[in-house]
Amino acid sequence: MSDASLSERGYEAVPLPDRRRFGDAEMVERAERFLAEMKTRHSVRDFQAAPVPRRVIEACIETAGRAPSGANHQPWHFVAVGDPDVKQRIREAAEAEERAFYAGKAGEDWLSDLTPLGTDAEKPFLETAPWLIVVFAERYRVDADRKIGKNYYIGESVGIATGMLITALHCAGLATLTHTPNPMRFLNEICGRPENEKPYMILVAGHAAEDATVPRHAKVKKPLSEIASFL
Repeated sequence: MSDASLSERGYEAVPLPDRRRFGDAEMVERAERFLAEMKTRHSVRDFQAAPVPRRVIEACIETAGRAPSGANHQPWHFVAVGDPDVKQRIREAAEAEERAFYAGKAGEDWLSDLTPLGTDAEKPFLETAPWLIVVFAERYRVDADRKIGKNYYIGESVGIATGMLITALHCAGLATLTHTPNPMRFLNEICGRPENEKPYMILVAGHAAEDATVPRHAKVKKPLSEIASFL
């Protein structure tokens, strides 16, 4: 497509604003330093009630909002919950679903796979941690005139943004836990989100408790040879 045709369709290019290039040795050093940092990331289930400044959460969500997305539609919404009463409502609704899950809804294989992680239907962290970030995926767009529009690669886009959010929170010094009760539609009502948004995840964020532990099973990660191929 010619530049003229692109321009007619509303395309406008601007110079790359933040071009960076490092030498090979510095690239390796930076990559390995970041790997070492991320090796200290662990999902935890024991949190302190110590407060975390709202600006920390805001900056991390802004980081997530920089993620790539299909057609740059940014099909996500993040609800940061710090109100104790709202956190209690989320816990009560989530535990109701979790009790059904652990009572047999999940199936024997799934429950067996969860045994080494030591999880159960009780989710006190949903109240203890200072912040719950509820991630919603926008299934379709609704503009100011109530006109419905498409979004593209929604799961991929929201997944990338959530990964960036987890990384940002970790780099800020916070512990996190991904929590996905099933079903999660109760989150739309509690968080006041519209029908076109689907709950994607509850991300628990705060400082790990002094006596927090990590399941030994969770420390076992596949080596590079099993997760990557180079052709």
